[in-house]
Amino acid sequence: MATTAVHLEAGRLSKLLFPLFSDPLFTIAIVQTISYVFGSMSDSSNSVSFSNFLDSQSFIGVNYGNQASELPQPGDIVNLLKTTTIAKVRLLGSADQSMIKALANIDIELVIGLDNTEIQWVASGPDAASQWVNSKVMPYYPASKIIIITVGNEVLTSENQDVISSTLPAMQNIQNALNTASLGEKIKVTTVHSMAVLSQFSPPSSGAFNLSFVDTMKALLQFQSAHGSPFMINAFPFCAYKSDPKPETLAFCLFQPNSGQVDSRNNIEYMNMFDVQTGWPNQNYRNEVGPSLDNAKAYVGNLINHLRSNVGTPLMPGKSLDTYIYELFDEDEKIGTVSSSEQSFGLYKSDTSPYYDSGLFKSSENPTTPSPTTPASPTPAPNTVGLWCVPKPDGISDAQLQENINFACSQGIDCSPIKQGGACFEPNTIASHAAYVMNLYYLFAGKNPWNCNFSQTATITTTNPSYNGCVYTSGST
Repeated sequence: MATTAVHLEAGRLSKLLFPLFSDPLFTIAIVQTISYVFGSMSDSSNSVSFSNFLDSQSFIGVNYGNQASELPQPGDIVNLLKTTTIAKVRLLGSADQSMIKALANIDIELVIGLDNTEIQWVASGPDAASQWVNSKVMPYYPASKIIIITVGNEVLTSENQDVISSTLPAMQNIQNALNTASLGEKIKVTTVHSMAVLSQFSPPSSGAFNLSFVDTMKALLQFQSAHGSPFMINAFPFCAYKSDPKPETLAFCLFQPNSGQVDSRNNIEYMNMFDVQTGWPNQNYRNEVGPSLDNAKAYVGNLINHLRSNVGTPLMPGKSLDTYIYELFDEDEKIGTVSSSEQSFGLYKSDTSPYYDSGLFKSSENPTTPSPTTPASPTPAPNTVGLWCVPKPDGISDAQLQENINFACSQGIDCSPIKQGGACFEPNTIASHAAYVMNLYYLFAGKNPWNCNFSQTATITTTNPSYNGCVYTSGST
């Protein structure tokens, strides 16, 4: 029984994680890390089962913080959310009761929390926890669909030993208060960690918790396993680009064509930095590398397409991922702990207009790209009106085109037509195969001009490239 955590199936990984952001190669690191933490346990009384984590469902969520000089009224925020495909909202900081109330009776689930300053008080005894639950949960539930309570944010790395030692007692007291209210099975209790709890996370197969946190983390995970609550962690993917500001790193971050990165310990190849959840700043402060409106638009838009494809991760292909995007609005009064651009992760402006089309509006949700079919007539009409994405005619090497093929086919599109026996296998050249899958990705990603970039190796044409039985679907008609 002591090896329960060590032998986690890969398919359980996305059910264990319920993060707020994402980091390169992080998904697989965490399962290795948990195996490390629990691998030394040798008796059944200390064993941990993660079967309760299997109940979570795939969704796209968003974080909402209120450290801003100007924010929409709660009712306006709710009206905005109703126009999107956002399924869950995490309220950052101490539970904002006006937002909890405003989000009643709509099809959105809520994550609320205790601020770090409240932890010691709630840990002091059952009366304090009951008071918190009675004021922040009971007046609004079930009209407001509260599903998780987070006890603090990045507590273990706060260096405040009093708060650190109070976190588990506070979680236990909140859990007991929920049990008393008959909500213990309906609302889960957890805490949120920073990436600093890991001493190593790249490559993923070498992931390990920081030794100074192992005992505390073990106790927290035992509590969470017993109650089926999710593991939550904050990580900022663009920080990897800041530390390695090369075009290839940026392409890796933004889900754009790249040569991939291989974990040398298990030979698993990664074609993008996202394998759980994330956000990207929309503007730059202090000449910081990476933040920009174009990068945010590319990252979030490609992220959402990646999630909707259900392509999964290199370790768990085809598995759905649970995702919160950071964040709904800019927080201009927030003091950045990770980046000077931390104030500008917003998807929307304070007047609720979007900074860019992220793909979250219900009207912009892209349908699944249909598989190519053989037409009745093998030759397309010469006057077909449309747009197609194809390689530029000159100066593009086969190596670059092969990278485009690898990238496009890793994003969940159907590349079977370019395989042997497929309608587009002949002519069997890299250029021909690249043209087909680049166009298919262009359709899949949203049919926007920036979806036909491929590191400046692609162009949009009005000439239909279909031939014989190989049909290129048009971007517009």
